[in-house]
Amino acid sequence: MDWTNKSVLVTGGTGSFGKKFTQILLAEKNPRKIIIFSRDELKQHEMRVHGFDDPRLRYFIGDVRDRDRLLRAMHGVDIVVHAAALKQVPACEYNPMEAVKTNILGTANVLEAALDAGVSKVLALSTDKAVSPANLYGGTKLVAEKLVIQSNNYAAGSATRYACVRYGNVVGSRGSVVPLFLKQRASGKITITDERMTRFWLSLEEGVHFVIHCIEQMEGGEVFIPKIPSTKVIDLARAIAPNANIEIIGIRPGEKLHEELLSAEEARNAVERETMYVIKPPETLWNRHQHYEGAPLPEGFSYTSDNNTWWLDVEGIRKYIAPFEEAFANGTLEG
Repeated sequence: MDWTNKSVLVTGGTGSFGKKFTQILLAEKNPRKIIIFSRDELKQHEMRVHGFDDPRLRYFIGDVRDRDRLLRAMHGVDIVVHAAALKQVPACEYNPMEAVKTNILGTANVLEAALDAGVSKVLALSTDKAVSPANLYGGTKLVAEKLVIQSNNYAAGSATRYACVRYGNVVGSRGSVVPLFLKQRASGKITITDERMTRFWLSLEEGVHFVIHCIEQMEGGEVFIPKIPSTKVIDLARAIAPNANIEIIGIRPGEKLHEELLSAEEARNAVERETMYVIKPPETLWNRHQHYEGAPLPEGFSYTSDNNTWWLDVEGIRKYIAPFEEAFANGTLEG
């Protein structure tokens, strides 16, 4: 796929993913234009003055809740990466309708505007919390996934295609536990909710490269899931603060002991590739003869953070968190 003549729009473009995606895409793929679509003028200003002042960049103030503004922003756009979301679990629980408006209705606006604007590809970012959701955030992302995949039916007569990427915790992103543990380290005490807890783990760079790879190969209707390592949260605490006391404070409402990226029910309709799993759409009304490459999965297979075959030990975790240690020491780490 040749990116050099492509115009790309990123919703939530000033977030952790949006900035890293923009940085890597400019450096490695040289697109014609990247539009940063977000609602916070201050974050756009800060992004520009902190090195994102490339002539290929456009800063577009808007909210995914505003369909007309999205349609205007998508004029002439080839690819949309939908990363905008309310993702702080406690905030979504306390403000449920706001989570619905952004994560569900906002996603619907992105999908409809892309179709009307003639966008070729839309890739939406999802989360392991969308599988058997235990909180409102996960519930809204589950609905958003369904909207994305089924929108291919509405777009059947056009060139627009939609797909999702679903992955686990991103090291050091906004809302990550890494900044919290780094701050707690100074007190000599780290708090975790349960010593049995496990999570999927990947770096921001790995997440961005996976998204780019999926855009290049998507045909429409897929949910792409990367093969990534698991870690025990208690090992993460030990990697960050080996000399600190660890206090178990109890699991919180809406929190799981282990996360799930691919359920046994979904696995029946999924295939395995070398670096990923791909959930096929339940039906392909937009292309009845579409074939998704990959090997079928065995009956009863599921992909969870506790049954993973790839684990990071304390030393492996330290390699992931090293850049954030440096950023924390310099006072530049985002919490």
